[in-house]
Amino acid sequence: MRVAIADDDPIVCSSLSAILEATGTADVAWTANTGTDAVTQYEMDAPDVLLVDVQMPGMDGLQASEAILDAHPNARILILTTFADESYIAKALEIGTKGYLIKQDVSSVIPAVQAVMAGQVVMGAEVLSKLRVSPQSTTSDESSSVDRVVSHDDAQAVQGSRNPDSSGPSERFAGLTERELDVLELVAEGLDNREIASRLFLSEGTVRNRISDILAKTNISNRTKLAVEWLAWH
Repeated sequence: MRVAIADDDPIVCSSLSAILEATGTADVAWTANTGTDAVTQYEMDAPDVLLVDVQMPGMDGLQASEAILDAHPNARILILTTFADESYIAKALEIGTKGYLIKQDVSSVIPAVQAVMAGQVVMGAEVLSKLRVSPQSTTSDESSSVDRVVSHDDAQAVQGSRNPDSSGPSERFAGLTERELDVLELVAEGLDNREIASRLFLSEGTVRNRISDILAKTNISNRTKLAVEWLAWH
């Protein structure tokens, strides 16, 4: 796995590089200290995962991430910052980054990077609390166990399941059909449309339509935010 780091603090870049390489987690392809440099470097040498700080001189990390994702929609970008502002988190979700972590314990970076590489959405516990998703109490007559990664302070993988004793979805998920919930669970698991189609014995076109219907019903702008909000209550 090849990782790149964009942070205005050279010490942070060198420290993260040392940790990722010393642990054998990843090779660090390059580092950048401004958003503009990150965009330029990405165009020349796209890594598997890009770690991005929010506040950098000139073009900030969110602007750089948006520029990269506009040109490369499948880019795996993980925001790693000291700022837990709701506006930053909302913007990161809106543009389609793969996660948002608060800089506290650098050891959390390794499992987070591995999770993002595996297609998971990773969020810190403090970040999840900012989403303010309020579960409502309902029941379900179907059980389905899936592996998910929600990054708490230690960015560890956790198990989730939908069962008769679990809290039900928030109001925005209450109108989904059982089949749409099946699709949603696999989106949250990190599967792409082809993999979901194979798992549920559907065509890719049907999966795309189901996801479009889910986004419309829940009034959520993209599948990354959809996955995060589902995981936040579940």
